[in-house]
Amino acid sequence: MIQTQALCRKIIGARYYIKGFEKYYGPLNMTEDSRSPRDKDGHGTHTASTAVGSRVKNAATLGGFARGTATGGAPLAHLAIYKVCWAIPEQEKADGNTCFDEDMLAAIDDAIGDGVHVMSISIGTREPAPLTEDSIAIGAFHALQNDIVVACSAGNEGPAPSTLSNPSPWVITVGASSVDRAFFAPLVLGNGMEIKGQTVTPYKLDKAYPLVFASDVVASSVPKNLTSQCLANSLSPTKVKGKIVLCMRGSGTRVAKGMEVKRAGGFGFILGNGQANGNDVIVDAHVLPATSVGYNDAMKILNYIRSTKDPMARIGLARTVIHYRPAPVMASFTSRGPNVIHPSILKPDVTAPGVNILAAWSGATAPSKLYEDKRLVKYNIISGTSMACPHVAAAAALLRAIHPEWSSAAIRSALMTTAWMKNNMGGPIADHSGNAATPFQFGSGHFRPEMAADPGLVYDASYTDHLLYLCSYGVRKRFPQIQVPDSIAVNIQLQLSISITSSDQRHCNRYKDCHKRWC
Repeated sequence: MIQTQALCRKIIGARYYIKGFEKYYGPLNMTEDSRSPRDKDGHGTHTASTAVGSRVKNAATLGGFARGTATGGAPLAHLAIYKVCWAIPEQEKADGNTCFDEDMLAAIDDAIGDGVHVMSISIGTREPAPLTEDSIAIGAFHALQNDIVVACSAGNEGPAPSTLSNPSPWVITVGASSVDRAFFAPLVLGNGMEIKGQTVTPYKLDKAYPLVFASDVVASSVPKNLTSQCLANSLSPTKVKGKIVLCMRGSGTRVAKGMEVKRAGGFGFILGNGQANGNDVIVDAHVLPATSVGYNDAMKILNYIRSTKDPMARIGLARTVIHYRPAPVMASFTSRGPNVIHPSILKPDVTAPGVNILAAWSGATAPSKLYEDKRLVKYNIISGTSMACPHVAAAAALLRAIHPEWSSAAIRSALMTTAWMKNNMGGPIADHSGNAATPFQFGSGHFRPEMAADPGLVYDASYTDHLLYLCSYGVRKRFPQIQVPDSIAVNIQLQLSISITSSDQRHCNRYKDCHKRWC
């Protein structure tokens, strides 16, 4: 039973929506998820606490990393929870959950009826969805009619262009960027070279051990294009035992790669970025001494292995470093424009912290969300545009409290016009490769909530303005029952109903970093 006395001041509502899921998959397996609003995944707890979590002193993730006073962006706000995503039967939670259109629309409809002021929706698509098939856009449009601010994540399909989700002009679309905090774990090679890897793994190696590249120690049956990936049962125990293994990102989950090294008898693990990820380092709590490095450093390590008869390495204990520069830097995974659904609308709108974010975590799942991982934590560090979205939703809640007369469009405008396009060194915000980022990555820039409270100029837009845009978009061709006004009128009502079934399989799995998508 939920202890209502402790929660009544923060959580004022909790619902769940499962009809679409059970119509497709059948009854929920209660060992995999809870048929209730309870979070057995971690994603919902993390995003909710980021938005409105109360102040907590001495909060830290496993190993004491990022220790300090944690607080949500709007700690005095109340929270109503609408659970719409569920564990996929017989799959690792780390591989993602699934969300059905009908469940999401029902949740948005109830949230509108409940009178919420802001919606934070950390759900997106694998690829841009047409407006007439975009359940979140349709639900958010009805929220607009009730002057509710809707913040949505841009998605995690970067760095490819034209990949962003939630592109409609009536939602705040949020990209992800880094913060000025790092978790350095020194990697010392046998030739004396020290490389600053990053990790939140509370383990170290006090002495040097032999260093090998995964491709050189795999079983003979592993396909050549996967030899560097350290996938399950791919490494040879006779070749790995007692060694540190360099594995590359690409296929499989990051923590699972370390588990494979440990299974094969390895003593340590280095996770190297592929070229697509550049120098954007995502930290994890691994199950053995480990550190992660960017693409350039991974190539240095590989060259050392290839040029040395007996390569050695040692992994030191990680530490939290604040005031790191440069920051922010755009995440490699954040989805980008141009906006292919609404080409005249620049998206995303803003960027916000979404890389290595500390927030609360569910006690029902491990920090890695892997079944073999039996560790439990109260706080966890994860990354994704899912983590960036609630930062902006919290700022919107604060602006709604400061300026209750502002429309949802005015709040979106204030956040955009006061955003900043420079880093903490005074230079332009860069991407994961060190090049100057573009508005297709960060929109108007990195949000600045304290500036948005007094923007000086606000570009407003009414429900009628958006309705006329929607009509000009051609939605009436799909839904002829919509009455398009001949001229701007007052109190126009849009009555749009869509029949959605589960049989078309337009459900989604969530990304490895907890960001949801449609397939």
